[in-house]
Amino acid sequence: MKKTIETREDIQVLVHSFYDKIKKDNLLGSIFNRYISQEQWPDHLKKLTDFWETNLLGKANFKGSPSYKHINVDKNMDHTMEQKHFGRWIQLWFETIDELFEGDLAIRAKESARRMAHGQFMTIWNHRNNERVVKSK
Repeated sequence: MKKTIETREDIQVLVHSFYDKIKKDNLLGSIFNRYISQEQWPDHLKKLTDFWETNLLGKANFKGSPSYKHINVDKNMDHTMEQKHFGRWIQLWFETIDELFEGDLAIRAKESARRMAHGQFMTIWNHRNNERVVKSK
């Protein structure tokens, strides 16, 4: 029987397990490892644990702008971030949740990730369009 997500420690296990997969993934690993140095990973994982703790447990720990970070990565990638990147991210997130957890918060973590991935991609897309408009003026 799988565990339910109940504590920050549960979320930390989820986040660390997920990003261990991300770092090794053929599509996403090189992107994440290019923009997050080995020394930055511990702080990044803490921030992501804060994010998901805020999202799932209602603790107001997270401060930051995921959209700003994604826009900058896309810009540094010459605007080549695609839906397939977010699709793979969701696939690995769901896979990790399904391996470790069950219950209402596991389902909420999936739904939140689905909405977030869509929102981040649309934010990037809209930002690209705004850059094109500014450049054409």
